[in-house]
Amino acid sequence: MRSWARLLGSGVVRLARFYVNNRRDGSRLLSSALVICGAGLIRIDHPVGQVVALLAGLVSLYWWLCYRQLPS
Repeated sequence: MRSWARLLGSGVVRLARFYVNNRRDGSRLLSSALVICGAGLIRIDHPVGQVVALLAGLVSLYWWLCYRQLPS
């Protein structure tokens, strides 16, 4: 077993969740990431636009999955 996996299993290292605990703030985060992704898609012809669109799209996907798990 790798050393970092042992630390995680022992409870010594606790990683903070990259999301909030309520739906209002979660929807704000998700909409902000989607707007940034849209800005990247507008300039998809430029390498920076491609990177911004990809990263913001991945963050949006992660935050959408987290948002779905929040209680209503």
